[in-house]
Amino acid sequence: MRKARAKKRILLPDPRFSDQLVTRFVNGLMLHGKKGTAFKIFYDAMDIVGEKAEDSSPLEVWKQALTNVMPHVEVRSKRIGGSTFQIPIQIRPDRKVSLAIKWMITATKKRNEKSMAQRLAAEVLAASKEEGAAYKKRVDVHKMAEANKAFSHFRV
Repeated sequence: MRKARAKKRILLPDPRFSDQLVTRFVNGLMLHGKKGTAFKIFYDAMDIVGEKAEDSSPLEVWKQALTNVMPHVEVRSKRIGGSTFQIPIQIRPDRKVSLAIKWMITATKKRNEKSMAQRLAAEVLAASKEEGAAYKKRVDVHKMAEANKAFSHFRV
């Protein structure tokens, strides 16, 4: 590589929960640089989650949902001798979080509740109970890795 590796930027914690992971999620949720709107959607969703899950705090439910969606292995394509193999590989911790955030937001956008906050709240509640589209995506990725574990000796 010709250039130096880019430095990791330190995110500021969000105003309500004082958590950097929330800021990272909101950055993924944000469209067209409208961070205030993204924070409003997230906080409204957390209020809805708080009403529906009285036994624990909404932040704990959200973190549990994110943990349930995080994949542990993924498959990468590698060309060996004219054929392409799907090789299962362990995922780095920061990539686990990135994939979980991306999958949660994608699944949220595909839901059909009225507002984005309601969609996000529903997806968070579903993922915390190990249900929903984001959790299904994780299960599918793990199944793919399990099916291709015979090729794990070809590590990338």
